[in-house]
Amino acid sequence: YGSIGAAAANMLLIAASSVAEAVPLRFLTGVFLAAVYPPALKAIATWFRLGRGTAMGVMIGALTLGSALPHLINGIGGLRWQWVIAVTSLVTVAGGLVADRLGSDGPYAFPAGDFEPRRIAGLLRHRPTRLASLGYFGHMWELYAMWAWFAVFFADVLAGSEDRTEAAALATFVVIGIGALGALVGGLISDRMGRATSTMIAMGASGATALVIGFLADAPAALVLAVGLFWGFWVVADSAQFSAIVSEVADQRYVGTAITVQLAIGFTLTVATIWLVPVARDAAGWGWAFAVLAPGPLLGLVAMGRLRALPT
Repeated sequence: YGSIGAAAANMLLIAASSVAEAVPLRFLTGVFLAAVYPPALKAIATWFRLGRGTAMGVMIGALTLGSALPHLINGIGGLRWQWVIAVTSLVTVAGGLVADRLGSDGPYAFPAGDFEPRRIAGLLRHRPTRLASLGYFGHMWELYAMWAWFAVFFADVLAGSEDRTEAAALATFVVIGIGALGALVGGLISDRMGRATSTMIAMGASGATALVIGFLADAPAALVLAVGLFWGFWVVADSAQFSAIVSEVADQRYVGTAITVQLAIGFTLTVATIWLVPVARDAAGWGWAFAVLAPGPLLGLVAMGRLRALPT
């Protein structure tokens, strides 16, 4: 149902004649997609006890590639936006039908819980769940702002070059797209070394890069791209592991609720940083614009360090 609702709201955008009509439709698309993403993570968790981090990493890797693809399309010439909306709407319906017809919970299904909104506060009072969620919030403070603004940043790096818009789009595709491999590697590390350790490695690497890369705006483009690839790899390598942790430490009757609350707050935080980056750039340049993202991974490092120290 989430897929069908999202596709319908998405398709109606073609008929929108003003911003006043388009924005509510984009809002509804997001609302319906929220009925897809958290339940999908929960469903994947029911198929794996061993290797759960890797399995969830594969799913986030797929999301990452999907997020990168529009930049590839722009880089090779672009398409009329109406066609993009129509095709993505149809693919969304197809995905929903596949999930409905072929998908099911695995052999490690979670016990059912009653619908009790008051449980939400209780989930966040549970220290391991709260620490995992704080780690995710720090991760999200950085991730989507980086994804949203890297193309603009790299276009500035290429200032004066011919076809810099297309080149920046292709560079952004590979910088975001390499995160699919990062998500897989993050899952493998998580299953071998522990989820908290895996997230700390990723946030340490990505946060350090956020502090540096903006100050390289006048450096050779090849160097900036290399640093960007490193950032793109690690910035999403930890993403799936926060949900994996919650699926293991939260009240097993309310895993879906716990993951949804984690994701909802995390995605809401991205609104602030996507807005903040250009404000900081206009005030102080790209160096400080990306540096303002670093406190997120720092918060995440502290939270996950405390989680790793728990006897559990």
